[in-house]
Amino acid sequence: MTTKNITKSFLQFLGNHFLYGFISVLIKTYRIKTINERNVFELLESKQNFILAFWHGTMLIPWYYHRNKRILGLISKSKDGEILARILKKWNYIVARGSSSKGGEIALGIMIDYAKHEGPVCITPDGPKGPPHQFKAGAVIAAKKSGMPLVLLGVGYKNKYSLKSWDKFEIPKPFSEVNLTYSDKIYIDKNATYEETSAVILKCGTLLNELQKTSERFN
Repeated sequence: MTTKNITKSFLQFLGNHFLYGFISVLIKTYRIKTINERNVFELLESKQNFILAFWHGTMLIPWYYHRNKRILGLISKSKDGEILARILKKWNYIVARGSSSKGGEIALGIMIDYAKHEGPVCITPDGPKGPPHQFKAGAVIAAKKSGMPLVLLGVGYKNKYSLKSWDKFEIPKPFSEVNLTYSDKIYIDKNATYEETSAVILKCGTLLNELQKTSERFN
């Protein structure tokens, strides 16, 4: 085994066994502010299911913030996805494994069925490999076919580390301020044509980037 593979295996071991505890302690130091969260509160209180989408590189706090609500999380089948899946299960998520590149059709079917009959769904629409901040079709298609609303979430960290990954994965520094900015509920016509649906996907990408910029503004 090469040195690179040994290092990677060691980091995966640390991720599997120690990352959850570290994150749980770190997150308690953050100051989280929400904007327009009432939309999600209204949906949860009325027990109406929905699709929640946020960018892959910002996902740490959104996953934590929406824990313990029996939400379905769509996670890639990669080894990194396995680490995330372990954490989400401890946060009481229902985890489905799949992505646009592997298991895509099955994962999409699971999302649609869960949103119709069980509960909300969370998805990172530019995952699992990017390009970053490019909105793929899955979230919109799931909302369209399930009949459930789509809510977009911009996430800003005032002080953060950015990893050298494809998504420039962001980790807020201890005691950082965090902004979560929610969109209004977005309903997609189940009878929308391919062209109309494609236009919605583009609009959602633009809107999510606008929400992201809003969240990244701090006083």
